[in-house]
Amino acid sequence: MLSKALLRLGASAARHPWRVIAAWLIAATLVVLAAIAFGGRTADSMTAPGLDSGRAAELIERAGTGQEGMTAQVVVTPLDDGATFFDDDGARTALTRLQTEVKRLPHVLGTSDPAGALDAGGDTAVRGGLVSADGRIAVVRVQYPDQSRLSAEDLDALVDLGDRLRAELPLRIEMGGNLFYAFSDPDGGASELIGLLAAAAILFLAFGSLVAAALPIGMAVFGLTVGVATMTVLAGVTDVPTFAPVLGSMVGLGVGIDYALFVLARHREYLARGLDPQEAAGRAVATAGRPVVFAGGTVVVSILGLAVANVPFMTVGGFAVSIVVLTMVLASVTLLPAFLGAAGPRLGRAGRIGRALQTGMLGRLARRRDTVAGAAPAAGWRRWIGHVSRHPVLYAVGAAGLLLTATLPVLGLRVGLPDEGSLPQSRTERRAYDLVAEGFGPGTNGPLVIAADPTGDPGVLDRLVGAVAADPGIASVAPTHIDRATGIATLVVFPTTSPQDKATADTIARLRTDVLPTAIGHGPARAHVGGAAASLSDVGQRTSQRLPVFVAAVLAMSFLLLMLVFRSILVPLKAVLLNLLSIGAAYGVMVAVFQWGWGGALIGLEATVPIVSFIPMFLFAILFGLSMDYEVFLLSRVREEYLRTGDNGTAIVEGVSGTARIITSAALIMVAVFLSFAVAEDPSAKMFGLGLATAIFIDATVVRMVLVPATMTLLGRTNWWLPKWLDWMLPGGPVGTDAEPTDETPRPRLADR
Repeated sequence: MLSKALLRLGASAARHPWRVIAAWLIAATLVVLAAIAFGGRTADSMTAPGLDSGRAAELIERAGTGQEGMTAQVVVTPLDDGATFFDDDGARTALTRLQTEVKRLPHVLGTSDPAGALDAGGDTAVRGGLVSADGRIAVVRVQYPDQSRLSAEDLDALVDLGDRLRAELPLRIEMGGNLFYAFSDPDGGASELIGLLAAAAILFLAFGSLVAAALPIGMAVFGLTVGVATMTVLAGVTDVPTFAPVLGSMVGLGVGIDYALFVLARHREYLARGLDPQEAAGRAVATAGRPVVFAGGTVVVSILGLAVANVPFMTVGGFAVSIVVLTMVLASVTLLPAFLGAAGPRLGRAGRIGRALQTGMLGRLARRRDTVAGAAPAAGWRRWIGHVSRHPVLYAVGAAGLLLTATLPVLGLRVGLPDEGSLPQSRTERRAYDLVAEGFGPGTNGPLVIAADPTGDPGVLDRLVGAVAADPGIASVAPTHIDRATGIATLVVFPTTSPQDKATADTIARLRTDVLPTAIGHGPARAHVGGAAASLSDVGQRTSQRLPVFVAAVLAMSFLLLMLVFRSILVPLKAVLLNLLSIGAAYGVMVAVFQWGWGGALIGLEATVPIVSFIPMFLFAILFGLSMDYEVFLLSRVREEYLRTGDNGTAIVEGVSGTARIITSAALIMVAVFLSFAVAEDPSAKMFGLGLATAIFIDATVVRMVLVPATMTLLGRTNWWLPKWLDWMLPGGPVGTDAEPTDETPRPRLADR
């Protein structure tokens, strides 16, 4: 049924290409206009219901201290190397002016007063954490209301003020804080361009035709424009996390070009058989489009499954990325066949430059287009798969051992959230972070806020302050603020370690499980640990706790879908286990690079960082869906050959070698796109890019070209075993019996071009 519907859809789009292209142009224009008129900017809200940090935020909000809102910090030091704020009247006057200017900004509730503390006495300034002990560094802490009342314009106003004052005051001015974290724009533009250029080069080498190479790129750009603009409209309604556009662009470009490659390759096969372009496009969508729909649907379902974590920003981010993937699937079965119909028979021929490459220094590579160009499977791939099939135990054990070894670093996986100290030195947030750490200690960059309700126990606050100050992980405790109306007290405490340090997470856990309960006792009073560092630590723990449940759900869903598609028990079981191996190896590489620093300089990583708490879950969802792409495409061909010949060995060799070239070409494009994001400034983008690229590379090489033929050879005919009672219960038929339209009549192959 699906193949027939796709056949009609693809053929209709190819027969009326300009109508379909015009419809997409109109849709893209409307969505972009809606994004301009009603869209919002991305913003991060790293909170989740039911967390201790959330309870602290509720108490702080009740107290009305303003500490529940967003903060920024302006860090300054005199330009004169020998000057200090203690003895330089010009620097102190400049500091006073800066404080005054910052207070005038819209939505600013107040600022700290290092200049006033200096006037009151140096010791007061140092004790208040406003001026460093040597008098070289001062911090103006800026308090904003909660995030719902702010926008990116508030960040822009602060940054613009800093740019203006740098030219007017004798001060070095740097800025940071969670206002930057919440509203900074992601840096994905250059990465997208690099990825597109790399994909275009690979497609041109694969097809030998500029027109053929341009169509997948054009389709992907169309789809990405619509998808990201829709995401912008969504940001006007709810908080879309800042990583969503970067991840959406990364995944959208990868799957969009990949899906287009599958359809385009099959279209060229049909052109080579003598079909007219419209019929070839329809049949290409009917055959290659079915795995595309299946794989895209699996990606979407897997990503939407992130809701199981019960972390709102992950759920919204997953939904936003799913919009981009769905757009790419729709473009692959409507817009692409319209392009194919408009291009006509030219897609079946290599251009002049492509033919020149075939005789030049890249000729050997260009001539090996094989399946992508519509030729028979390469003899080289057939020999390799045959060789693996003759030594299945050796290759299965060797490849599995290699991937298990690469997975071992996962045992040391530590989740968290890289702080501003992991950004490059070119960013003002990093320079502000370093100045604060230099002047006041690393923990000053991530203060904790303890909110206490002393109801019924008036002496509890003194016990709390004493117990917290005595903890070895706490460097200092600021004066307690008590709200007279509610009696709620807030304590700002500074850890001895940086926000991303594991010791900080240990300190937070110790305060909650030992220090605070001991100080409070069994009375009615209560206290909770909040602040940005605590909130991020809580979200990391929540995602780690929910990850096993999520993984089990995705594995079960994938197994059932593959069993339904291929009418087999062992094929889906093998696919699930092999996918786990490739994803585990990708996790291991991430730990080695980001936590251990192995090769980090190659991607511009300046310091080791923990793995961002939500990335393992996101990567698992995306990669399991993407791996189904190759799994369905490859096994569909193997199943077709098995049904045709009845011989398992022949089916494996012919099926795998027949899809090897297109799978490796598609994987090379994805790897190029994902790696282009690994050089972005943001560590989160680096992790997404490197993790996705590593997993796709392993999946398309070690897994598909070694482990799949080796394990299928070992399993023999039992690959396709299915109990009769279960066969009766499952609806539909296998992909292999429906992969080609049933009314297809073979056409003679065109003469050699």
